[in-house]
Amino acid sequence: MTAGKVAWKAEAGVFLAVAFLAAGALGAAQPATGIPTVVIQLTQFGPALGVAAVALLWPSRIRRRLSGALPARRAVDPAGSTARRHARGAGLLLSAVLIIALGAGAYAWVEGVLRVTDPGTLGSPFALIVAAQLVGACGEEIGWRCLLQPLLRTRFGPFTSSVAIGLLWGAWHVQVFGQDPAYAGGFLLATVAMSVVLGLGLERAGANRLLLAGGFHTLVNLGMLLFMDDGSGSAPAADADLSMVLFGLAALVTAVPWVIRELTADILPIADGAR
Repeated sequence: MTAGKVAWKAEAGVFLAVAFLAAGALGAAQPATGIPTVVIQLTQFGPALGVAAVALLWPSRIRRRLSGALPARRAVDPAGSTARRHARGAGLLLSAVLIIALGAGAYAWVEGVLRVTDPGTLGSPFALIVAAQLVGACGEEIGWRCLLQPLLRTRFGPFTSSVAIGLLWGAWHVQVFGQDPAYAGGFLLATVAMSVVLGLGLERAGANRLLLAGGFHTLVNLGMLLFMDDGSGSAPAADADLSMVLFGLAALVTAVPWVIRELTADILPIADGAR
């Protein structure tokens, strides 16, 4: 095994170990803090602590990862222009809105009712919730999309690395697997599909990587809070299962155009290989 293979596996292993363990510890400590989970979940900072651990061990590499440096492409990337990068970023954020719209709309079509939570009933000022959700989302995404994605991209293509991170991201939400299988399956489908959207959408995002990933994540979290009864726990189990399955399918549908774009653009080879 070459030193390069050992190095990237060590980085990934340290990040994942700290991200999982720290999230568990932070989740256990949250009740003692009195911070409502509807405002922010402290577990979200587990990946950020994983990044800090990697930074302590490999300070030179962490700068390269967080800068969004990726392997060279086989062809010149026209998406590298400022206008195209902005369009790509806007498309990424609109994809988050589309996921919620499709998921909530499908639920309303099946059940005949659109579930909407009044922000005034959440127990905290909505502006505070929005700001805290953005901070928490960035606490996650600095790990998943700003460190692990560029790291895996040194060895794999954008599609495989995105799917792998989606599976890890879903598994990191260990509490979800205490729910019904339909709920857990829908959630895992959603994390994989959203990871593909993020992974493909953030190619060459550079310094804007964290804000775009955090913005996407925040919009999804707020949409789930307002239109999926996520956070109150008052929805019947069957309704929650259906809502999550439809959410996962909505994320999958939204990911398809991103994958097709990469398959047909002849810019990013979807076939993976070592870089």
